Amino acid sequence: MIPPPKDIQAIGKEIAVLWQDGREDYFSMEKLRAHSPSAENTGEMDILGRLHGGDGPKEFPGVEVTGWQQVGSYAFRFNFSDGHNTGLYSFQYLRDLGDELKESGSS
Repeated sequence: MIPPPKDIQAIGKEIAVLWQDGREDYFSMEKLRAHSPSAENTGEMDILGRLHGGDGPKEFPGVEVTGWQQVGSYAFRFNFSDGHNTGLYSFQYLRDLGDELKESGSS
């Protein structure tokens, strides 16, 4: 289990996360919105195993993070300027997303 970050801050158009191990990740607010792990983005299965929704990451130009709440000891819920706030970003998901964005050269 990933421990909670040491600090999280909005800096300009990015969210900066300082992890307990000293690692720092910077996420553009637009990328965080595009990669929301909500059912709206990832879809959800019905009882027959069919996936509904989940168009995957899209672009959200100009969207900003207006706030966030820590959920238990495992995740954050971000509030976005377009009203979206249903994705729970587990600490593990944020670490993995940070790795993915660094590999692709975008943040």
